[in-house]
Amino acid sequence: MHSITRRRMLLMMSMLASVPAAVLGQQRPKISVYKDPTCGCCANWVAHLRSHGFEPTATDVTDLAALKTKYGVAPSLRSCHTALVDGYVIEGHVPAADIQRLLKEKPKVLGLTVPGMPVGSPGMEGTNGQRYDVLTFDASGRTAVYSTQQPSARPQ
Repeated sequence: MHSITRRRMLLMMSMLASVPAAVLGQQRPKISVYKDPTCGCCANWVAHLRSHGFEPTATDVTDLAALKTKYGVAPSLRSCHTALVDGYVIEGHVPAADIQRLLKEKPKVLGLTVPGMPVGSPGMEGTNGQRYDVLTFDASGRTAVYSTQQPSARPQ
């Protein structure tokens, strides 16, 4: 009888694991990513988001500059892709953990950015990665350091 109970428990656990998170009240944050159709690092960043609990939707855009202007991303803060999540703008290779923190803390900023494309940031893993800052930015163009990141190693 003990093994039947164990079997039932394992069966119930496997069934529960297959139930979508939204049904359990643990909805994965939806994030809309706008990127150049030929950019490989953007696809890598989308995969990073997915593996960290987000539900990304990627849309290829030919005029990213116009989109960045529309959402208040100053030229000095730009990178290769722009994302929108829960009213915030996410510019560039921002780590998923910082986006999760942003969504929890809800600061009064437009969003987060990792200007440029630093080697070692999510989606830009590689050798000789560099330390980089994740910045908040607001509508007036003010920035502040949100976190300082050490480079990620190249995935094996």
